Amino acid sequence: MNVDDTTVSDWLLSTTRAVRKRLDLQRPVERQVIERCLELAIQAPSGSNRQGWQWLVVSDADKRAALADIYRKGADNYLYAAHNGANESGDVDNARVFDSAIYLAENLEKVPVHVIPCVQNHVAAGACGTAWAGLFGSIFPAVWSFQLALRARGLGSCITTLHLRHAEEAAALLGIPDDMLQVALLPVAYTLGTDFKTAKREPLAGITHWNQWN
Repeated sequence: MNVDDTTVSDWLLSTTRAVRKRLDLQRPVERQVIERCLELAIQAPSGSNRQGWQWLVVSDADKRAALADIYRKGADNYLYAAHNGANESGDVDNARVFDSAIYLAENLEKVPVHVIPCVQNHVAAGACGTAWAGLFGSIFPAVWSFQLALRARGLGSCITTLHLRHAEEAAALLGIPDDMLQVALLPVAYTLGTDFKTAKREPLAGITHWNQWN
């Protein structure tokens, strides 16, 4: 990797945002673009190299509408209550985030592609946290790789989980087997502009500990 390669990867890593309001709801997304991004995603590592991932891509308008209804039922009053609470407390940043989340919930069926990452659930009921960490650690690196691949091609996405409150309904709608665990729903579309910037974050010195917690 040369300097130019590093610059590009740094740009990609630092400007891949959770995109909601800037998803282009009018422009179709080509199947081959999704498939290429998924080909890149499954190069990610997985626990014990199980590669237990499966990817459900939903482009059918009726199924997207049904998924959006399930998502909104999962959101219930949570998003609106959180938005009002942030406004009342003067928390401008969180108010903006919840406003964006409400927009997505109200327009989810218009997003041209929904991607549901799934992982084969080999964790027994009542298992320890280590087992669950291993399971989710076997799918989310690939999810993030998928999002980076989308960003590199002018598409955006965000990780959403509200439909998981009614995951059984989504499974029945889409024929997802009982042993497959849905971990998220990613709305995918081309973005309105590509001028995403780095986000404001806490200074690294305040969140980094060397050798012991201090």
